[in-house]
Amino acid sequence: MSQLMTVAKPRRNIELLLLVLALGMGVMANALVNLNLGRTFDNDFYTQAAVLAGLSLAVHVTLRFRAKYADPVILPVTVALNGLGLAVIHRLDIVTGDTAGQRQWLWTGLAVAAAVSVLWLLKDHRVLRRYTYISLALSAFLLILPLVPGISAGDVNGATVWIKLGPFSFQPGEIAKITLAIFFAGYLSSNRDLILLAGKRLGRLQLPRIRDLGPMIVAWIASVGVLVFQHDLGTSILFFGLFMVMIYVATSRISWVFIGLVLMAVGGYAAYSIFPHVTRRIDTWIHALDPQYIGANGGSFQVVEGLFGMANGGLLGTGLGEGSPDSVPLANSDMIIASIGEELGLVGLFAVVCLYALLIGRGFRAALGTRDSFGKLLAVGLSFAFALQCFVIIGGVTRLIPLTGLTTPFLAAGGSSLLANWIIVALLLKISNAARRPAESAAKPDDQSRKEVPAS
Repeated sequence: MSQLMTVAKPRRNIELLLLVLALGMGVMANALVNLNLGRTFDNDFYTQAAVLAGLSLAVHVTLRFRAKYADPVILPVTVALNGLGLAVIHRLDIVTGDTAGQRQWLWTGLAVAAAVSVLWLLKDHRVLRRYTYISLALSAFLLILPLVPGISAGDVNGATVWIKLGPFSFQPGEIAKITLAIFFAGYLSSNRDLILLAGKRLGRLQLPRIRDLGPMIVAWIASVGVLVFQHDLGTSILFFGLFMVMIYVATSRISWVFIGLVLMAVGGYAAYSIFPHVTRRIDTWIHALDPQYIGANGGSFQVVEGLFGMANGGLLGTGLGEGSPDSVPLANSDMIIASIGEELGLVGLFAVVCLYALLIGRGFRAALGTRDSFGKLLAVGLSFAFALQCFVIIGGVTRLIPLTGLTTPFLAAGGSSLLANWIIVALLLKISNAARRPAESAAKPDDQSRKEVPAS
């Protein structure tokens, strides 16, 4: 208890200092773009700097009133990544004549407003546990939406994951990863004791009972369904990986990981054998440097151009505005990591990876500190979603694994991704507030929370 009391300090002033540094990073990146491209510091530059500062301070002030014990590092890291992403997208817009930067600013404002709303209206994260099965139903609804005629945006870059909302497009699967994490956390925290009942033992491996495999089978079928009907390999991996990690954290049994890997291997092999788009994606990854695949429609040209761009950047990069990242298709979204690698070099790319590692680590720290099993599982699931997204997209760009359609959190152009990720940050801040505040002020929201067994 004494150890908890020593860390129970608001630390909002430390957050404010770090926030100033994070804002400086985003503003300086934008300034370098203008200087290196021969542009003046016009009213748009100062307006954008003021807007980013105002949005960041709005979240900071909200935390002072509604979550004063929240982790002081999560918000500055998020602002630094978001600010860098805005600068890189702006840099690409100048060359290509696109307006993605303007749309990203609009979505940044909406995303921060959503995060502030979550922080202000959600008094305690444990309230979400009451909506466990509603979250499951909402997840199913969101995943089906892109297949509904009339609102479906159809096939976009090989995947059917978008819906049309007037002049805007939206990816419901980004919100579904949050609702699925809430469902998994609620289900596993309520049924942990039943799942832990002894099943059959195979050597040193403790296998679960057949009846307890139901949720994993459902998650596996859902992930395969996304792959089959929406042709979205990245989201399929994200959903199943999310559940597999959360059930392992809930039970501490390696048998669940073993079963999950077997199901993933079976599903992956079947998808490679049956679905042409998966076969093409894997073959393109293996033979990326083969001229036959580079020149093919939907081939490896994008990945190869990204690799050459990062090689051109070398250790320190060409400088913001002085490379040629616009030669890579989808440089401001799927391949924004390659754009950063070219103009900021290996050092800049490592710095970005370190920021992600810091954000994910603080999320895991919040999970360790919170006193309820639902909060532990939810924080782990949301943090792992960031980790898996970063691994999948950065691994795909560097050709470690096949390239998939996931976005790079906070950096890549994409409004639905930005909105979902800011909401995740707000939830992590709420959970970290519960983890860091004095024990006597952490009252349970309902009787059910008093009876739960902490996750191991």
